[in-house]
Amino acid sequence: MKKNYWLLKSEPDAWSWDNQVKAGASMWDGVRNYQARNNLKEMKKNDLCFFYHSVTEKSIIGIVKVVKEYYPDPTDKTDRFVVVDVKVTKKLKNPVYLDQIKKNNKLKNIALVKQSRLSVMPIKEVEWDEIINLSLKKIK
Repeated sequence: MKKNYWLLKSEPDAWSWDNQVKAGASMWDGVRNYQARNNLKEMKKNDLCFFYHSVTEKSIIGIVKVVKEYYPDPTDKTDRFVVVDVKVTKKLKNPVYLDQIKKNNKLKNIALVKQSRLSVMPIKEVEWDEIINLSLKKIK
């Protein structure tokens, strides 16, 4: 069965990697963009997601796994949006910064660069592998 990969963005002031680690498994809520919602609906149990700190840090810091497929977002009064539950898998050896991604030719078409405002996005397997490789290298 083909595995899908994703990237989830969160502002560290609102929900950080440390918050996620403390929670273990949690609901990924608050998405209010239709394309991001549709991406949440595509997620399957055991899909892997990069956890990205947006705004201030602009870096991929860890990996979470989908543990529950989409259901209605209880924080949405319109009943239009959904959530998934995710669980911490591991912290990356080193964060991978947006600048590194933008400079990497293998990542030039990644959604993180092409659709920078999108909070939930698919990641191709080759992009996933390249980001994992980048995370193994300490930047100077």
